[in-house]
Amino acid sequence: MIQKNSFRAAILLPFLLVSCVSSPPEQPDDICKIFKEKKSWYKAAIKTEKRWKLPPYVLMAFFHQESSFQAKIRPERKKLLGFIPWFRPSSSLGYSQALKNTWEEYQNETGNTWSSRTDFADSADFAGWYASKGFYQGFSATDARSLYLAYHEGYGGFKKKTYRKKQWLINVADRVQARSEMYQQQYWGCAKELKRKRFFFF
Repeated sequence: MIQKNSFRAAILLPFLLVSCVSSPPEQPDDICKIFKEKKSWYKAAIKTEKRWKLPPYVLMAFFHQESSFQAKIRPERKKLLGFIPWFRPSSSLGYSQALKNTWEEYQNETGNTWSSRTDFADSADFAGWYASKGFYQGFSATDARSLYLAYHEGYGGFKKKTYRKKQWLINVADRVQARSEMYQQQYWGCAKELKRKRFFFF
């Protein structure tokens, strides 16, 4: 009987793991509806804000741009000879599209060694950690545009203004800022309701 149960557990485990991965929100253009649907995301966003001072609306604007809230998304593989799947252009993965080396740096600094790039709460904490490095340099917590440029160029690259040669990146950063401002307005309209309903308990 023990062997039979173990076999069943081995069969069911992959399905359970898949089911633990959160699907994208049904209405990604409304932060209030996102947090009402994804209560654990709200909890993670508030925890990140308290620890790293990164506002929820900036965090969510980042994730919308980077992954469209998809937990396991990776860059598409390049094609060899136009049709043979080849290497991926980078090691980025998950909600934040964090690079493997940067994620390892985060783990070493924070001690969050069991963290996963496909976990929303861990990704939120990572984004807050990275943004906090900019806060020490004078970045505003609501300046999603500059934070996004620094996220892609690194703080050293941002200081050298390497993004000026990448108009496409500037355009994307502008979209992140616009979405952050949209989310901010929405969030101010529902923050009290979210807190009042005690979305931390579920």
